Formats: sequence, structure tokens, C-alpha cells
Amino acid sequence: MAEGRLPHVQRVLAVGAHPDDIEILCAGTLALYARNGVQVVIAVATDGSAGHMIIPPDELARIRRDEAARSAEKIGAELLWMGFIDEYLFEDIATRLRFADMIRVARPDVILTHAPDDYHPDHRVVSRLMFDASFLSGVPHVKTEHEAHPGVKALFYFDVLTGINFMPSEYVDIGETYALKREMLACHESQVTWLREHDNIDILDFMTVMARSRGLQCGVQYAEGFRPELGWGRPRPYRVLP
Repeated sequence: MAEGRLPHVQRVLAVGAHPDDIEILCAGTLALYARNGVQVVIAVATDGSAGHMIIPPDELARIRRDEAARSAEKIGAELLWMGFIDEYLFEDIATRLRFADMIRVARPDVILTHAPDDYHPDHRVVSRLMFDASFLSGVPHVKTEHEAHPGVKALFYFDVLTGINFMPSEYVDIGETYALKREMLACHESQVTWLREHDNIDILDFMTVMARSRGLQCGVQYAEGFRPELGWGRPRPYRVLP
């Protein structure tokens, strides 16, 4: 894919509630951004410490951070690890300001995050925080550690697990990067193993079925679906997805 296809996008930020959310739901798109020369920043809100029945939380948090780092390295992405305790993410002033500061560090032109009506409480909280914080991050009188990142940025919601109640209005053909997306998800070995043993789910196959389903909808082999936030200041008169 030739560089310069996305002249209005220099940096993209993808924010997931847990390690592996990004890989399941939008890593193919992030890999395409990276191939276009766009700097990719991946932020993970929680430490993933509740995602196992055997490994203790502190140990699991360390494992999952390492897994997330290996995944991000696959596409040369910067990883921002926020470290909130898994399953205990709530909206309050301090948390909103931390999210605003994270956005100021990332300085994105485009933001990808969870849909507002996703199935998991942490996913829903991240979605609301990103809507709010991505507005506040551009307001100079809202003070955080880093300087304001001017403007209201384009915001896209990525798919939900199994796609229930999520109707994409935009699709990204990830045929070129599907294999890389799979490699990124496979880096999360603790979850691949746990989900297979605990829930009888092959998360790699799960991800493939989702990508094929969205691909069927738009006439390609593999795709990822998105829905833009259409509130004032968000839409663009040009395409910002790859």
C-alpha cells in the first residue's frame, strides 16, 4: 500500500478496556495505518488482572502487559498502559482527567474505541470516557500534566464481540493484514489458553469468524466494521480510515 494515502492522518489512537480488545476488534485496521506510515498508539485502560481463574492478579497483570507490548511491537505501535484495575473502572473527575492526559500524550488525528453499548461494563465506561476526554483534551483551561491537544478529533467506534446490535456504517478491508492481526492476537497467550480451557472458546477462530462475517457484508474476504461518532466537530469531509 502506497504511503500518503491518508494525508490528513499522521497519528491514530486506539483505546481498549483490556489487553487483547484491540487485537480482536481493530488490529487489522491499525496494521494498515502503520503500513501507510501513520504512527499508531495503542492505549490499554485496565491491567487485565481479572482475566484468569488460576494465575494471581499481580502476576497476571505483569504477564498481560508483556503480551500487549509484544503485540504492539508487531506493527511498531507505541503502547500506553494506563493500569486501572480490571473490572473496577469507573467514571469520575480524576479518571476523566487521566484519559484526557493520555490523549494529550498520544496527540491523535483519529481515535478508535469501544462502542457505547458494548457488552462489558469496562468497555462501556471506556467508550464514555473517550467521548468526554477527547473533547476535554483540546481545552487549554482543563489542566493536566501535558498541554492541550487542539481540536475535537474524529472518533470511531469499533465492533463488539459477536457483532450483536452493532451495525457498521464503514468497513476496512483487512485482507492484506489479516495474518498480522492474527499474530498480534496470538501474542496474548494467557487469554488464548484461558479462554480455550475455561470457556471452550478458540479466540483466534472467534476473531476469524468475525472478520469473515464483516467481510461478507462488504464484499471482501476479511474486514473490520466501524461506526463514526457524528456529534458536532467529529465528522470529516474526507476519509480517515484506511
